Amino acid sequence: MCTNSDSAVRLTAWVHGRVQGVGFRWWTRSRALELGLVGQARNLPDGRVAVVAEGDRVACGQLLGLLRGGRTPGYVDHVVEQWGEARGGLSGFVEA
Repeated sequence: MCTNSDSAVRLTAWVHGRVQGVGFRWWTRSRALELGLVGQARNLPDGRVAVVAEGDRVACGQLLGLLRGGRTPGYVDHVVEQWGEARGGLSGFVEA
């Protein structure tokens, strides 16, 4: 569970490619929960998936690596990332 400690961060990742309708959000949720992260993965109207994850910086980095790793459902063309301080207020990891 994420806390607002010095090591807690927020990763926002916009995933481009064929990532809707292929189980990508479910896969992302499963990986995030395995890493102990909280947040959400949601479809965007333009075909991207937005992933917001909070937790330990290392775990968020691992999730980002998995998103870029080539073993996701569908096809990831590229991932745009943004890092920030954890804001809290998230519980679990949901497919929105």
